[in-house]
Amino acid sequence: MADKVEIHKARDVFHGEHKLADDDYPVIQNAVAETGVVNPLTLISSDQMLRDVDQFVDEYGLSEHRDLFKRGALVARDPMSRETLMALPDDEKEALVYETNHKWAGSWGLWYTVFICATGAATQGWDQTGSNGANLSFPQEFGLADDSERSFWIVGLINSIPYLAAGLVGCWLSDPLNHYFGRRGEIFITGVFLIATPIGSGFAQNWYQLFIIRFLMGVAFGAKNSTVPIFSAEIAPARVRGGLVMGWQLWVCFGIFLGFAANVVVKDVPNIAWRLQLGSAFIPAVPLVAGIWFCPESPKWLMKKGRYAAAFNSYIRLRKHPLQAARDMYYSHVLFIEEKAMAAGTTYWSRNVDCWKIPRLRRASLAACTVMIAQQMCGINIISFYSSTVFVEGGASQDNALFASLGFGAVNFVFAIPAVWLIDSFGRRSLLLSTFPFMTIFLLCTGLSFLAPVEGDVRLALTATFIYLFTAFYSVGEGPVAFAYSAEVSDNIHRESAMCQAVSVNNTFAGILGLTFPKLLDAFSPIGAFGFYAGINTLALVWIFLYVRETRKLTLEELDQVFAVPVKDFVGYQTGHWTPRMFRRYIMRDRAITVTPFLAHMHEKGLAPVA
Repeated sequence: MADKVEIHKARDVFHGEHKLADDDYPVIQNAVAETGVVNPLTLISSDQMLRDVDQFVDEYGLSEHRDLFKRGALVARDPMSRETLMALPDDEKEALVYETNHKWAGSWGLWYTVFICATGAATQGWDQTGSNGANLSFPQEFGLADDSERSFWIVGLINSIPYLAAGLVGCWLSDPLNHYFGRRGEIFITGVFLIATPIGSGFAQNWYQLFIIRFLMGVAFGAKNSTVPIFSAEIAPARVRGGLVMGWQLWVCFGIFLGFAANVVVKDVPNIAWRLQLGSAFIPAVPLVAGIWFCPESPKWLMKKGRYAAAFNSYIRLRKHPLQAARDMYYSHVLFIEEKAMAAGTTYWSRNVDCWKIPRLRRASLAACTVMIAQQMCGINIISFYSSTVFVEGGASQDNALFASLGFGAVNFVFAIPAVWLIDSFGRRSLLLSTFPFMTIFLLCTGLSFLAPVEGDVRLALTATFIYLFTAFYSVGEGPVAFAYSAEVSDNIHRESAMCQAVSVNNTFAGILGLTFPKLLDAFSPIGAFGFYAGINTLALVWIFLYVRETRKLTLEELDQVFAVPVKDFVGYQTGHWTPRMFRRYIMRDRAITVTPFLAHMHEKGLAPVA
């Protein structure tokens, strides 16, 4: 990777502060090629590329923007060459300089769309915590407050059915819904369901009705959860894609916090507190449904449908300058054409099979499913679903348990905020590897805290402290990474299918967790239950180390090269290069040791693809 001096030297070219010499070109190439990914536009001459642009604008009805797309293609090919700089007017140079020096700069259309997508996440978080508080009172309403085997399983089923329905039904509907209605249409349809079903759950007269309503809610959850992160990933610039997509998790956390706050507000309402706690989850779905139609449609979805003029209009709304829109659209088109040729004749079923049949897709699906199942293996949702129950087990009154749960929600939200910056600067994989060991330790400590005497507030204080510490590390690492990572790793053709499979894994295991935890808590006691999750949390860390590849700062199309390298070569890099060198550099303090990035190491060994 280029050092800071080289990068600043390259940037100075834009300002005219550094005169280019022949020996500067390798420096500039190193300064901008930080990822090891080969740009396919560099494999052809600039004259050939400009002829391709002519064909592109003529074929897709963009002839009026011919010169703009030619300049955009030059920038996509090599933003700092003499040829490119001479072709750009001053305002376009200034736009590129500003983009380089202000990575969070974005258009109003981009930020508005990200905000609307984020509200879709809050619906899920609010429902999780609504049921959390309702668990303290709805079992009495429906005659499920005894300690019978039947009651344990029914309470678990009511808590888990939205996630089982999402994983087993809803996720699989996202592909056809996206195909026919687009990203915006699918989000609107599911948003309507997420207004109706929480309200309906507040009027349920028996547990059967509550079960059916929450099942329908789960179907909508699954379809929405598979689409919103994809939509966010497709509209975001590569340099901040992780931060923008993780708005999903940040707003899930915000929804969780608001749900806990609502639980506290209505806790003293006689007889119907649980109805209000469940029903209030409709609130964040209202701005989602009302605002989604003012968002631009995903340009990548429009390109997939052959609607290039509409796609360019979307890019114009999503980028600060037309040059950036033309650059991103043409670069996406070049790589999309290759994907499209490989995916010719695919169907709904074949796309799902391809996710595990085609080696590049199989490796991406393995990585995505690993981070998704790790989110459940780490144990976060036993707290999201049952924190009030756990705090009561820790000796708290019902009121204090709700306040302690509100603290959990606050920690979950506050510590998700730094991840907006860390996910693109520190990296997805790095966040996971650095936080999972602490999560394991604090889960184990949470279980051991139940050995403290129940008298007084000692046990509650210890339990809450360790749960909060666990949550802080989760919110910086696994929380924001799971959905952002899964939304970006597949190619454009298979993105919906791959994402629905990853979300299906996540939600199905969330449902299994919600279903089994009441019985697990009864059979193993809190000590055994939290110890069990500390153990599988460790197993998740091992899987992440072996199968999850870094995706930071790469475009969605460039990730093809990351996942073109076989698993055995990636594992060999982790065990034979990364681990010993990291140990020597950071444990043995040998600063002379360097760690070569994965793709760059593969290129050195002659193992990585060249395109």
